[in-house]
Amino acid sequence: MAGDNGQEREARWYVIHTYSGYEKSVKDTISKYQANGALGNRIAEVWVPEEKYVEVKDGVRKEKTRNKFPGYVLLKLVFGYDEKEDKSLWYTIRNVRGVTGFVGPDPNKPLPLTDSDLVSMGIETDWKPEVDYEVGDQVRIISGAFADFKGKVILMDNEKEQVTIEVEIFGRTTPTTVNFTQVQRIL
Repeated sequence: MAGDNGQEREARWYVIHTYSGYEKSVKDTISKYQANGALGNRIAEVWVPEEKYVEVKDGVRKEKTRNKFPGYVLLKLVFGYDEKEDKSLWYTIRNVRGVTGFVGPDPNKPLPLTDSDLVSMGIETDWKPEVDYEVGDQVRIISGAFADFKGKVILMDNEKEQVTIEVEIFGRTTPTTVNFTQVQRIL
């Protein structure tokens, strides 16, 4: 979608907060707006992430689904390119029954999710973390259970985006595997 100044308008992911239990009705209402063209082609996708789980009741196993993020609906939409259009879109979405606002520091000015947010939420993206270390480099783990441990990179799995580091725990060298984003090179 191109804007007035020829700038390519990219649809990005945003999160709206809803009353708990209203996620599906909010999704359905916004999907109807999307289908009938009431909002032009500003909404690319409406999604309520779900996860499967197994419930055992009276010895009977049933596979069920539940909202992965109760109280939230994800919208992939074109926003932030035209103030007048943005206000109209925001007003329409905000007045859907069950919506309390966009998630962000200012509920009236939403921020799109970053690529790393999308990855951590399980939304597919082309984003890959950039690493500035390789096998043999000294690194420090910056988050997780082993935060602040230092060690040497012994293996990198680019497909799984994981790195194995030899760290010293209780006087023994122990290989520990963490995600690429949990490690920082020691200069």
